[in-house]
Amino acid sequence: MLLRIFLSYTVESAEKDNKNTDMQHTADSVNPATERRLHHLEKIVAVFALCAVFALTAGFAQAGGPKAKKKPAAQTDEQMLDQMQRAHPDKVFLRSNAVLVQDAASGLTVLEKNGDSVVPIASITKLMTARVVRDRGLDLEQRVVISEDDLDTLKGTRSRLRPGSVVTRGELMLLALMASENRAAHALGRAYPGGIQAFVDAMNAKAQLLGMNDSRFADPTGLSSANVSSPRDLAKLVLAAHEYPAIRDFSTRDAATVTVQGQELAYQNTNGLVRAGTWSIGLSKTGFINEAGRCLVMRARVAGRDLVLVLMDSWGKQSRIGDANRIRKWLEANSVRRPAS
Repeated sequence: MLLRIFLSYTVESAEKDNKNTDMQHTADSVNPATERRLHHLEKIVAVFALCAVFALTAGFAQAGGPKAKKKPAAQTDEQMLDQMQRAHPDKVFLRSNAVLVQDAASGLTVLEKNGDSVVPIASITKLMTARVVRDRGLDLEQRVVISEDDLDTLKGTRSRLRPGSVVTRGELMLLALMASENRAAHALGRAYPGGIQAFVDAMNAKAQLLGMNDSRFADPTGLSSANVSSPRDLAKLVLAAHEYPAIRDFSTRDAATVTVQGQELAYQNTNGLVRAGTWSIGLSKTGFINEAGRCLVMRARVAGRDLVLVLMDSWGKQSRIGDANRIRKWLEANSVRRPAS
């Protein structure tokens, strides 16, 4: 832009000088072979133009030369923890704030971090929801109509199960456990004899029977932060829920399709470890609300042992999966190998 201004101004000045020179040539009969002197602005423009040429030449040369090496991407927290664990295989590095790993057969604690902390449990709640449904012996083939009452007015979560949709109780339980479908879980509670309040009362009564003294339930979805428990209590819930074949099956399917109002709706498991198929998982449930962080409970076979894993209040989208994998690596690296018989 600056160059254009100079050029425009110079052309105008040059034209004026040319007119003056022509008039002078006519009056004085100066020899036409005589050269006109450069105007001082023309000299400045010439210098700018020369500088511009040098700059463009240098730019093209640099573009054609070897490209500068990109700086390596900064390591994520998960990558840093993985690196630390590789350097110290005798230790386990976790982002979850409350953790319990327990031997499923003996009940012995293998790993613990704030195991008695009472925290919101989010959709881990749905394991108790499914257990209450099964204990009442309700028909899984019975059709349930989704209603406006099933909409989430607390967190505003969405669902593809629109009011008026008709699905079976079994399909609702499948979606609640596998895909953590909140509207499905609420419909299970609403369709319970006596309605939601009777269902919540049954959840709390069941918790007491299981010895889950740190646990309280306020709704069947886990959207309420009033649903609280401790890792030690949740280990009891995992062991109890594992007794039901339907809960084991539904919670560990990697994907499923449900036909609703003539339309096929595809769902997948919210646990990436189930979808990956690299673990031997007998029961699984994930959970998340802001108050609870990322949560994960599983019964799985790791390093030759049946274990219950409870990971609560983990921050970062992949942190609970990262913690589970680091626990597995730690167990495999430090397991006592028995001699072959």
